[in-house]
Amino acid sequence: MAGTYVLLQYGSDAFNARYQDLDGRAAFTISPVSHNPNLLVKLAREAAWSQQHPGTMGPDVAWFYFGPSVASYTSVYGAGTPMPSPGYIVYGNNRNSVPMPALRRQRNEQSISRYFTAQSGRDYKWKITPQRMELFEGRNILAVWELSTTTDDFDARLTIRQAGLSIVTEIMATLTLNRIGEALGWG
Repeated sequence: MAGTYVLLQYGSDAFNARYQDLDGRAAFTISPVSHNPNLLVKLAREAAWSQQHPGTMGPDVAWFYFGPSVASYTSVYGAGTPMPSPGYIVYGNNRNSVPMPALRRQRNEQSISRYFTAQSGRDYKWKITPQRMELFEGRNILAVWELSTTTDDFDARLTIRQAGLSIVTEIMATLTLNRIGEALGWG
């Protein structure tokens, strides 16, 4: 993809990973902040990376507030393991929250795609397969996430087109949410 930015993902856990650009600059960090009473995860965009890319806009943080943990029989963590239920996401210091299911809408039960509406009001679609996720705005691909090969020293690669920089935190938040949803068997 011409006019693209590549981020390498280190860490296979959807709740705890970091992304670096090809120059080794930290770009995003995903980490648990609290488990009391419910899980809280922070997605942070690093200022040093943003300053290298003038088209970067939007909030520099997204907060994932999960619901109560419930026993899951479809998660990758094992049958009966307590897993957080969907809650909501807050971008930056915004007072508005977005329910997690609204950021992973499914148009029909057989679909492998998940849809979300960005803060700008535009609609986007993640096409999800086990090894790869593609983000579309209409027919245009904005981002592609792919698992690495066994010879790579990173866990996955995210390629973002220039047009995606204006919503890069929302791209990262919905990518993370889709990875979490897949891991926890949210369907």
